[in-house]
Amino acid sequence: MAEQLQKKLQGELEKYQQLQKDLSKTVTARQKLEAQLTENNIVKEELELLDATNTIFKLIGPVLVKQDMEEAKATVGKRLDYITGEIKRYEQQMQELERRAEQQRELLGRLQQDFQRAQGKGAAGKT
Repeated sequence: MAEQLQKKLQGELEKYQQLQKDLSKTVTARQKLEAQLTENNIVKEELELLDATNTIFKLIGPVLVKQDMEEAKATVGKRLDYITGEIKRYEQQMQELERRAEQQRELLGRLQQDFQRAQGKGAAGKT
């Protein structure tokens, strides 16, 4: 009985560790999006300071290409919308992973208690 519980406990522990890895990856991805959001907000602010006489260039590979002011503003606006949406999606994913990890922690606690009881019964029966 104790051996069976130990195998189940090990399997559930592996699931919990995978949830923690997934959560860590999600947090890292969200942090990258936050950095991109900050960067794009700075670009948006800089574009607002310019007027029609200024020339805007866009870096495409190793080449700077002239770009229309309104097109640049629209592109940055769309990018900000996309990044904001992705951040919200990652936040929901993080909440779900945290919820599942908490449930897994509770299950591991119960299994560990059952395993310890089974070990205690096994040791008491041998004496």
